[in-house]
Amino acid sequence: MIMESYLLDWANLLLRWLHLITGIAWIGASFYFVMLDNSLRPPKKSEDATRGVFGELWAVHGGGFYCSQKFLTGPKGEPLTEDLHWSKWEAYTTWLSGMSLLVAIYWVGASTHLIDARVMALSQPEAIGISIGFIAIGWVVYDLLCRSLFGRDGVLAVLLFVFVAFADWLLHQFFSARGAYIHVGAMLGTMMVANVFIHIIPGQKRMVAQIRSGQTVDPRPGQIGKQRSVHNTYFTLPVLFVMISNHYPMTYSNPNGWAVLVVVMLAGVLIRQFFVLRHRGQVKWWLPASGVALLVTLIVLMAPKPVDAGPEKIAFATVQHIVEKRCVPCHSAVPTQPGFAQAPKGVVLGTPEEIGQHAAKMAETVASGYMPLANLTGITAEERQQIAAWHAQGAVIH
Repeated sequence: MIMESYLLDWANLLLRWLHLITGIAWIGASFYFVMLDNSLRPPKKSEDATRGVFGELWAVHGGGFYCSQKFLTGPKGEPLTEDLHWSKWEAYTTWLSGMSLLVAIYWVGASTHLIDARVMALSQPEAIGISIGFIAIGWVVYDLLCRSLFGRDGVLAVLLFVFVAFADWLLHQFFSARGAYIHVGAMLGTMMVANVFIHIIPGQKRMVAQIRSGQTVDPRPGQIGKQRSVHNTYFTLPVLFVMISNHYPMTYSNPNGWAVLVVVMLAGVLIRQFFVLRHRGQVKWWLPASGVALLVTLIVLMAPKPVDAGPEKIAFATVQHIVEKRCVPCHSAVPTQPGFAQAPKGVVLGTPEEIGQHAAKMAETVASGYMPLANLTGITAEERQQIAAWHAQGAVIH
């Protein structure tokens, strides 16, 4: 069992590394092309316009000068080059590595990371089935909205935000808070990659085939591809936040964690919109200011309230007993809790000195309800209060 957990940790680490590398490549390419598309200017040479150039951008980078030109439906009067670069494998590999992480952490370790009996008492197969269903249904609803509201971008944007916010709330009615957060990210990430796989790349292939066969090029696949590409750039910041949020339980362990995520997603969209418009030469500072204001408001509203130390002195022996019973199964040099090969985040609580060293973080995570994970060790509300009061009294360990 220890060897299995050890190998699973390595698989987790390597998949995270791969996911990060390919994600950087995908997001980098996506951000670049959004910037390029919004920064195009009419071609300066009349012969370029005759060739079908829609717009161009001159840029300087890395000691060289570049001229990027965009043809809406391919060049006119000349063959399309055979040396086309396709941006797709970054997206596919990012999604495949991300789904592999979802399987390794949240499906294999469903009892620890996905299921919280205080929310809903699910079996592992039930939890996995709901996980698959949410991700699949999320794509279907999104795709239907895009198809039915094509060309009505404002209405579509509002409905998509409402849909994602509702899905966020609904996921919190089934899964642990951390599991709900990651599934919002998985749902958005699946929408993004499906946009590439189902619409953008096939549409571009149809256009290439029409150009090379001498047919009149249908511009609609390009218009759909542009719409889905724009959606992807707005989904990016929320997905990135979800990816890093699992390190900060103050977000998802909040009693209104679903609403916290909604506010952060809205702030991310506003900030991303600022940069999209800036590429077009429109500088609207109210957008990032509004995003920052939302985040600051969230920080203020979520600030922990002072803990009442209470009239009764909490003996360290009491706290140590609680820690040994409820925390040490995972947070020890050799964890005894199934599924853990080493202490989470390297936090070991086996001695008084180690408990004192981590007293503040321990009090925060235990009082918030985040720890123990899914309350696997059955800590009581009274025990949580005793740890919080002990910390408020000075966290004396002698």
